[in-house]
Amino acid sequence: MKCTVFIILLCLQTAIGQTYIKTTQSPLSVSQFIGYDSYDSLYTLTDLVLSKENASVVYKFTDFQLGNITSVDIINPFNVVVFYADTNTAILLDNKLSLIEQINFNLLEDVANISRVSNAGGNKLWLFNADSQQLELYNYRSNTKNSISLPIAEILTDQTSDFNYNYILTPTSIKGYTVFGGIIKNVPFQGGEKIITHKGRVLVVKDNMIYEMIEDSLKLLSIKTTQISIQDLQVFEDFLYIYDRKNVHSFVVQKPNK
Repeated sequence: MKCTVFIILLCLQTAIGQTYIKTTQSPLSVSQFIGYDSYDSLYTLTDLVLSKENASVVYKFTDFQLGNITSVDIINPFNVVVFYADTNTAILLDNKLSLIEQINFNLLEDVANISRVSNAGGNKLWLFNADSQQLELYNYRSNTKNSISLPIAEILTDQTSDFNYNYILTPTSIKGYTVFGGIIKNVPFQGGEKIITHKGRVLVVKDNMIYEMIEDSLKLLSIKTTQISIQDLQVFEDFLYIYDRKNVHSFVVQKPNK
């Protein structure tokens, strides 16, 4: 009897998760969809050009000398973080995509090859040091770095962060860290390809399906993606955006009745 009850509870837990309802589909043809900011501006990449577009204006930024853009972090639209892995350089842009600051990690006293960069807030950046295989927090005002994680033996598949937490995706797990260096998650998960986060929610893509982290496990989202090839995605407030190189598909969370 106890075993039967346990199985029923387990099945119910597996079914728990957000349900998403498709709302719009907008045509878009770019190299990469970055996402929308809190002012409803759309960020995209085409070749070496970063674009920011809203209803009234389009801003663009490019620096051909820095090479291909590896990642763009728009969590703070007044301090956009753009990373160029080829030249080991991060740049900070304002809300008009004008240059605020350029950080060349090759010129720092403690030189390191950096593979991932994102915004940690308060003049800090999340860095993944490819030499030491450690997550670091870098203050670009005081030029100081603190190791947040122990060396990670596996290859880094992807990384996502906000101002408080950083999540690292490896071929076998998801690891979550705080800005103080504490590990909050170490969840086994095989074969994840992309990971994104927003306000404590963590989504992972695997085999063109999307999973959400619920406590210490991953639950398949109740969303139909069989006809959508997931190239890029963003979760923002109650919306999920999926880009398939032809359209941006928008979904809204259907919140359960209390």
